[in-house]
Amino acid sequence: MDLQEISDRLEIADVITRYTRAIDTGDWDKLDTVFTPDADIDYTESGGIHAGFGEVKPWLAEMLPAFFPKRMHTIGQVEVLFHRDEEQDAASVTAYFDNPMPMDDGSGGTKIVELGGMYHHEMTRTDAGWRSRRLHEQVVWKRGL
Repeated sequence: MDLQEISDRLEIADVITRYTRAIDTGDWDKLDTVFTPDADIDYTESGGIHAGFGEVKPWLAEMLPAFFPKRMHTIGQVEVLFHRDEEQDAASVTAYFDNPMPMDDGSGGTKIVELGGMYHHEMTRTDAGWRSRRLHEQVVWKRGL
């Protein structure tokens, strides 16, 4: 592994961290530093939408706080497979996640729902650094739903 690959891996890991921090804190504008403007995002496996970033960002801002007022991700293994050529640097990135969230139980209390799975990103190097141009959230298991 050369210094460029080490640097790229650190920057890609930072993109994953920015993504989860933006979602968990509700800092929706931080997502602009995660995705390309034309990114394709697929949340259908968790009951969400599949659309472009311009539609997904306001949907997240409206829907997540309404159903899940508190959110917290844990990211595990991160696999980065580079696809480099003369025209573009790209990478396929898979990150394991665990995402427990408190939710109204319908009886005036709270229950914990939890999703576990993998975030599959297709990333590209841009003038602003690495960004995700595609995200597919693969849900492997659910608890409490």
